[in-house]
Amino acid sequence: MLRVIVLGAAAGGGVPQWNCGCPVCRAALDDPRLARTQASLAISADNAHWFLINASPDLRQQIVATPQLHPRAGALRHSPIAGVILTNGEVDAVAGLLSMREGSPFSIYAHDKVLAILRANSIFNVLNESIVPRRPIATDQPFEPLLPDGALSGLQITAFEVPGKGAWYLEGRAHPGGDSQSGDTLGLTITDKSTGQSLHVLTACARVTDDLKARLAGAPLLLFDGTVWRDDELITAGLGTKTGQAMGHIAMAGDDGAIAALADLGIGQKLFLHINNSNPALLAHSAERGQLETAGWQIPADGTEVTL
Repeated sequence: MLRVIVLGAAAGGGVPQWNCGCPVCRAALDDPRLARTQASLAISADNAHWFLINASPDLRQQIVATPQLHPRAGALRHSPIAGVILTNGEVDAVAGLLSMREGSPFSIYAHDKVLAILRANSIFNVLNESIVPRRPIATDQPFEPLLPDGALSGLQITAFEVPGKGAWYLEGRAHPGGDSQSGDTLGLTITDKSTGQSLHVLTACARVTDDLKARLAGAPLLLFDGTVWRDDELITAGLGTKTGQAMGHIAMAGDDGAIAALADLGIGQKLFLHINNSNPALLAHSAERGQLETAGWQIPADGTEVTL
């Protein structure tokens, strides 16, 4: 049985963001139910061994808040986390790795482009590769992540290219992984080998192509990039100078937005992830939330668990 826990649903900075006084962050300071930590997921096929999808800067807090990720009772040192699968090299996807430096064995799975970023930054050497191996993954080639003892996990994962962009902190600089545009932004199809049930995870996506529609059609569960409600959201709110597209993220709304583009595909549950604090859909009683829910989408709270 495939289990998914939403450890965090917010974009970089979380909600409330430490230095932000926008309407959403103000509301979240007054009402903790609106708060969200930065986007990360935990998945399992056996409810005993878990793989993280991205390691957010809030990972330690997320682990503490999630009993399924706690050390086994009676064990001096133990973690049920068997691996981390990275979908990109952004800060809010990799920084949490530094909170996992205490010598427990697990594997890091990522495209060569992202592994090159880790190699280029010596701070990630606190994760001893003899204990925490870095395993390259190729697009459109299914693989089964391993447990720390080498046993099979019961999960099959296929990474695929998604329209996006490289990590923002590398803009104007040579990418450690080379000039190729491939590998910077990945989606994942995750399948429970025992039941055949699958879900799709896309924490970043700049646009929905026909090929992507065909891949996602009929899925029982989709967790999808919900960074901004409208493309110019940060600009009009006075919070930034970039559009969603410039940051590699599709808007929720609009004729070319995710809600319209992914309608009528027979997808079962549709959850938005990586939601920026500027996005008014985070407010439970906003018009934007109403439109989103009417279209069959949800914004999960941290700790939401879905079973397939």
